[in-house]
Amino acid sequence: MVKALPDLDISSLNVLIIEDNKYMQLILTEILRAFRVRNIRTAVDGADALDELKTFAADIVLCDWEMMPITGIEFTSMVRTMSDVANPYVSIILITGHTEAEKVRYARDQGVTEFLAKPVSAAKLYERICSVIMNPRQFIKTKKYNGPDRRRGSKLVTEARRRSNDTPVEDDSEQLSA
Repeated sequence: MVKALPDLDISSLNVLIIEDNKYMQLILTEILRAFRVRNIRTAVDGADALDELKTFAADIVLCDWEMMPITGIEFTSMVRTMSDVANPYVSIILITGHTEAEKVRYARDQGVTEFLAKPVSAAKLYERICSVIMNPRQFIKTKKYNGPDRRRGSKLVTEARRRSNDTPVEDDSEQLSA
């Protein structure tokens, strides 16, 4: 059974593509243009992307894993933890051929919002974009983790179930709805 995707108007999204392969950069750009996204910026690596984010208020970042000198995972970790990043809550969709379960968990644990396996299709990319728009996850800040809630379910963690080394969740509902 094919899941019907919502018909969202995503034309006003600000999307940053971080991809060192020019052909993949072009493919992602053209897919976004087909979705009528008007404001697209590109960066060739994590360092370039950090500079781009100083002047570009991205709503969504599409990020490759394997880049030099700063990988997609390192970029994600920096965005989530650096104090001078304009929006540490930005949705980051990691695009990669690394689909092994341990790599997916590692990416999630570094603060990646969604994961998209290569080869990329327009339908799968649209599905991930819809997911971050329609199912935003609460942002978690603890001593060991900054990023979207890693749990997919809607179960709330009560104080009785909270791990002793976790600090309370910061209420970022205003940040997420903006």
